[in-house]
Amino acid sequence: MTRPIERLAVTTPPTTGLDEAGALRHQLADQLAAAGHIRTPAVDKALRTVPRHAFAPEVPPQKAYANDIVATCHSGDGRITSSISAPWLQADMLEAARLQPGHRVLEIGSGGYNAALIAELVGPTGGVTTLDIDPAVTDRATRYLARTGYDRVRVVTADAERLPVSIVPDGGFDTILVTVDTWDLPWFDALADGGRLVAPLRLHQYTWAIGCTKRDGALHSDEPLIVCGFVALQGAGAWDANRRTVPGTGVHLSWEDGTPLPVDQLAPALARELFVAHSHVTVGGQEPSDALTLYLAGALRGFCRLSVDPDGDNGVLNPPPKHWPGAAIVRGASLARLATERISDGDDGNGVYELVVHGHGPHGHLAAQEMAEQVQHWQRNHRTAPCPRITIHPLADDGPTLAADDPHVFVKKHTRVTIDWPIVPGTAALLTDDEGRYLLHLRSANKPIWRPGQWALLGGNTERGETCDEAIVRELDEEIGLAIPDLTGFVTLDTLSANRDPVAHSVMQRG
Repeated sequence: MTRPIERLAVTTPPTTGLDEAGALRHQLADQLAAAGHIRTPAVDKALRTVPRHAFAPEVPPQKAYANDIVATCHSGDGRITSSISAPWLQADMLEAARLQPGHRVLEIGSGGYNAALIAELVGPTGGVTTLDIDPAVTDRATRYLARTGYDRVRVVTADAERLPVSIVPDGGFDTILVTVDTWDLPWFDALADGGRLVAPLRLHQYTWAIGCTKRDGALHSDEPLIVCGFVALQGAGAWDANRRTVPGTGVHLSWEDGTPLPVDQLAPALARELFVAHSHVTVGGQEPSDALTLYLAGALRGFCRLSVDPDGDNGVLNPPPKHWPGAAIVRGASLARLATERISDGDDGNGVYELVVHGHGPHGHLAAQEMAEQVQHWQRNHRTAPCPRITIHPLADDGPTLAADDPHVFVKKHTRVTIDWPIVPGTAALLTDDEGRYLLHLRSANKPIWRPGQWALLGGNTERGETCDEAIVRELDEEIGLAIPDLTGFVTLDTLSANRDPVAHSVMQRG
């Protein structure tokens, strides 16, 4: 879901004569540029200029310039309440903000370092306001911005949910950059028409940094989505995870978006033998499943996130990782959740896994099959598509009001978030000779439609810009290295599968 890596043509400044911190700063910028996180000369220059270590004096320079977060404030129970974000993510979000000299920018979530980067990008004719609810954070930011020569940045202590009207310039900010995990975006009125908003938005506990432009009274995403994590927003805008615990099991279900459902009746379900629904969809061991789980969150009513106490005896096999709760749905006294089964070691040694769904309870098999069908739908139609498009309307606007359970619509306190998933059709082909005799069948992805005694290969989806015929030629080469001279399309049929999903079937023959 992130932007394909682009290489920036940057002449690396010589590091001879620099102190240790300066050399480390240039090394970090080189690393970010090589990985595609820095994509413009302006962002490159800012990251090579602002002394990151000066905003993190508690750690040695090597740690300050590592490509990782630096925690700067903690709560009484040890939780991180403020940090300097990972440099790769800061670079990506600054690129998405498309800052220009003279822009007026609001940063929500302070710390100082990122505000200094923004100040470099907007220059002396621009204006930067950085805001945080915690006085300890803003005091720290004020001190370090002054020490590093960025005292023109305005530092404000306030609750972002109740943004002080006095700090908003006439016409609104050109850019609002949010650097805390936020469940909602209540800043429409503070953003200028045509302005940019970049924020890590939570949708059913999945957090995505999205870049949007405000036009026609709505925010429209126009940047690849970036999976990320930030310190949580505090104050009136803090979210409620709506977490419920199944009694006596150590299993927790959260409805952060949507209406929480009863869970007490699920305890007997977890004691029953589970049902496994196979999707026949495979993923690599290091392959992220964020796009799929975001799709399921919008496609399935009653969707929730499932977490498990590590020492609980609850019958949940293949428990989700501690910090990444699993995708689940509740159906009365039954429950289904997404899981995996390892099926091979894979070429890279990290394994190949099939996505399966575990069903619990008297109707767990139906719930599991329902989720497995949506996994297959995503595979056939959306897996190879570009990232989804997100449109965000204020709830107070005059547009059509959609219910919270409409597919791929998330209704929040201030906004309505709609996700549109582009469709990339699957391909299937029957290869014949010029007399119509069967040679080979390239079947559509995850469709068991071969017959005994016939040659059949697993096909796939069209890729960006491809015709169906081009996709078939590529799939044959990728699957078995088969390049057939003079292979031409005889007829192409746009049809629907049994689930009414688009599949393009072609009959191919030798020319």
